[in-house]
Amino acid sequence: MCLFKSSLYVLIFLLACAEISTDVEGSLMSMMDFRYWRCVMKREMKCPDSEVNFFLFTPERPYKQWVHVGHRDLRDYGWKLARKNVFIIHGFNGTHAKTPISFLRDAYLSRKDYNVFMVDWSMLSRFPCYMSALSNMRLAAQCTAQLYSLLTQAGALAKMTTCVGHSLGAHVCGMMSEHLTQKQYKIVGLDPARPLVSEFGSRRFRLTREDAHVVHVLHTNAGFLGESGPIGHADFCINGGQRQPGCKGHLMRISRCSHFMSSCYFAASVRRRLHIDAIPCDSTCPKQGRWGLRMDRKPVLLGNDIPDTARGMYCAQVDNEENCPFD
Repeated sequence: MCLFKSSLYVLIFLLACAEISTDVEGSLMSMMDFRYWRCVMKREMKCPDSEVNFFLFTPERPYKQWVHVGHRDLRDYGWKLARKNVFIIHGFNGTHAKTPISFLRDAYLSRKDYNVFMVDWSMLSRFPCYMSALSNMRLAAQCTAQLYSLLTQAGALAKMTTCVGHSLGAHVCGMMSEHLTQKQYKIVGLDPARPLVSEFGSRRFRLTREDAHVVHVLHTNAGFLGESGPIGHADFCINGGQRQPGCKGHLMRISRCSHFMSSCYFAASVRRRLHIDAIPCDSTCPKQGRWGLRMDRKPVLLGNDIPDTARGMYCAQVDNEENCPFD
């Protein structure tokens, strides 16, 4: 956390310098991207943007196809109206192709009934630029909302479209709602990012249950790299919500491994390879000791087929160690 605080002080200084430049140069400077070290902070919110890219994968074309948002007919890319749609958004220091986010892509393709859109904003969320990544979430959300609107104009139904985001990507899913006239139907947040978001993020800049008709959230490193619950309509506290089996090493590596495990658990459940029973429990996550089991709601099966009517906190135990490589 000390690293985040020191980065915050540096960013405040750099932003102050930028504001001074704005006063001197006028409105033109306020529209220029703010670049420092290897980092970039986007200041003009205009889409499409060359640093926010979309790739479509389909069962017939399981290879990446760059989607030009200005190209009006998505069928040229193999998109089919009859299929469901999923947007998959990576988090800090991720890409559309890195594991384990690529596991989610392959899991949805294995079902044969999805158009899979991978959102790549890696140029705006690269290491070590966490502070600028927080700011750039706005542009990533706005540009992804533009593609979402293109789908609805082509006839896609909101009820057949899901946004799945890991870490900061979960908040990007939520922020898309600021740019849509029609509310999203379903969002799945995979261990939504906590550092600085919980301290400084308003409801507009973080995932909440108001962002879609159905919001499901998986917690695997709650209280450290991931937000504590509850967040969505239904939250899932896995193995106590903070430390996952098979995650070893120093504290930060254990936390990162546990944070990414949310993607691997969900991918395995989408494939129907891993069956995870989730039992209603009290609203705290992470758990300290007992789960606080409740009998007023029915257990559900964790994964892509969670009932839309599920409400409250659920607890799940996963004993097997998932292979979940991460960079």
